[in-house]
Amino acid sequence: MKNYDEFKLAVEAASGGKNTVIFDDLGYPSIVVPIPKFKLSDVIDGAPQTTHPAFIVDGQEKDVIYISKYQNIVEFDRAYSLPMKDPRTYVNFDQAVQYCKNKGKGWHLMTNAEWAALALWCKKNNTMPRGNNNYGQDASAPLEKGVPTYKDGSGKTLRVATGSGAVSWAHDGTNAGIFDLNGNVWEWTGGLRLKNGEIQIIADNNASKDISQSDTSTLWNAIMPDGTLVAPGTAGTLKFDYTTATLTGGTGSFQLSDTIVNAQADETPYGYKTFETLTTKAGLTVPMILKSLGIYPIDASCGGDGLYMRNIGERLPFRGGAYGSTTGAGVFALFLSNTRGSSSDNVGFRSAFVNL
Repeated sequence: MKNYDEFKLAVEAASGGKNTVIFDDLGYPSIVVPIPKFKLSDVIDGAPQTTHPAFIVDGQEKDVIYISKYQNIVEFDRAYSLPMKDPRTYVNFDQAVQYCKNKGKGWHLMTNAEWAALALWCKKNNTMPRGNNNYGQDASAPLEKGVPTYKDGSGKTLRVATGSGAVSWAHDGTNAGIFDLNGNVWEWTGGLRLKNGEIQIIADNNASKDISQSDTSTLWNAIMPDGTLVAPGTAGTLKFDYTTATLTGGTGSFQLSDTIVNAQADETPYGYKTFETLTTKAGLTVPMILKSLGIYPIDASCGGDGLYMRNIGERLPFRGGAYGSTTGAGVFALFLSNTRGSSSDNVGFRSAFVNL
């Protein structure tokens, strides 16, 4: 095995200690960004002074979680976070999960809880990142460009090298931040799904463990309007439901509900709206858990990021947007329309690490 100790020291020195390197069970490095534990009240005005669920595993609080600084590549069937690489695409959900697990204990596909924690932190600290959401550049700042790594047949830039954009493409607006949470490629995240429109999660950050996230896993929980976790299929749980029975491709207004009235019959339609315009069925209460997990907006200013859904079958989440998402990309962008077997040139992932 190569000795990467000097590489680790160099990364830590260059970032002022804000980045580090964690080695997998083969001894190969990934550059990660430690995220110290924080409370809901630190990122959501008026929220309880309780720890964000991203820092809770099996009821135990973690002082820090480690997030890949870069969208991941794959070598030796393992995920790695390294700069100036073309991120791995054409990967489905179960493959992404496995590539992360293969790295050893504590490594996992970045969870939705972890993603939401970062999104809320960015919003609170006014560092909502830009990125490659308009074919190599940012739609709102076209002079900000990344280094092309993948183009279409006409020579148009699609993907760019990991971490090759401006510092505004990092979650904290510095070179020490986590890059490409806005655009480049959508990212699979764990611990969240829709099942026939019902919102289901794996409690806290337990999806960071080496557990089953299969369709039939018994670890999935539905959510009541008071925030209680219950068995999937329980009456009155929170769901995404269309507000009209007339659904056509690419349209269909929807809302948070406790019933499914307008279930789609096939794959053709999908619901789309900006995340910040999501509303509820009249009289329905939105529990804090949905806001803390980035499933419901905390206010009407979330960057105009897109929210997509289908309320038929099992739908696993992409986050962040891709190279063609334009203004719909961003840290609150959430795509709950595709099945776990989906794979394309604009979908990738990133690993994360928790000491277990």
